[in-house]
Amino acid sequence: MARHVLQSELWEKFKNSYGTPAVRVGNVLYTKHKIPFSSDFYAYSPRVNPFDIDFDRVKASLEENSCVAIHFDVPNVTKDSSDSERAINIFKDRCSPSTRDEFAKGNFLLDLTRPEEELLNNMHKKHRYNVKYAQGKGVVVRQSTDDADFDIFYNLYSETGGRAKFFARSKNYMEKAWRTFRDAGCGRFVIAELDGKPLTAWLLINYDNVLYYPYGGSTNEDRNVQSSCLVGWEAIKLGKKLGCTLFDMWGASEDMSNKSDPYFGFSLFKEKFGAKHVVYIPSYDFVLNASVYKLFTAANAFRWKLLNLLR
Repeated sequence: MARHVLQSELWEKFKNSYGTPAVRVGNVLYTKHKIPFSSDFYAYSPRVNPFDIDFDRVKASLEENSCVAIHFDVPNVTKDSSDSERAINIFKDRCSPSTRDEFAKGNFLLDLTRPEEELLNNMHKKHRYNVKYAQGKGVVVRQSTDDADFDIFYNLYSETGGRAKFFARSKNYMEKAWRTFRDAGCGRFVIAELDGKPLTAWLLINYDNVLYYPYGGSTNEDRNVQSSCLVGWEAIKLGKKLGCTLFDMWGASEDMSNKSDPYFGFSLFKEKFGAKHVVYIPSYDFVLNASVYKLFTAANAFRWKLLNLLR
């Protein structure tokens, strides 16, 4: 099983540079977060490989870092995989089911080992049409590793966050992430422009033969030229050129029949590239201090309800 980029040394470097303490225990990476009005911390470990967890070593590390629990958020095992039952049993033996998922439980994965022509033919016919339509309208897509293009990307990303009402990351956070992966040779922007005007920009990360699409954005203007479809197709071709075997689209709705899901539109867009919809096994918490853990999870649940109401 490939290690997810969120468990990588590069993600560890980025988190530490941003000021969020990151701790590694073997192949398990977690970040520690201060619990308000307390001397305790809470640990967060997304997309972990369950088979990498040495619970005795993790427990010792958590105690050393004053963490009351660790949240294994959406482990990197899909429900349809042959390892899913064994992975779930690993958590059931030592952990409690989490009260919430921070990361998306659903995702879309595209097999990039297929020939380019097959990948194009497997796309939804509307997406194939939109790719050609954008090209015909004069949309040009370029790749960039230039700092000068960071503002273009961030402006489109934050505009999309405001339009879609999702919680956009700060400019400082995104810039440090960008520089970390760019400087390591595995981060780049793919930007679509019409007559020199930026319309869509994606940040792509290639790590361990996987191409990731964690962040992107587009302007509400000139949406009819379908620049996002063309960027997606160019990302697929780039992934193949880089030797990636998988395109990980980062996240999607868990239930693709639920049209009321706020991420249904994004998910449907990703699905039309011919990608496979997957759902990951549940999240689990490894708890060391049950009383503080219960107070923290209750307060955190209230916090998220309030934030969702304010969106």
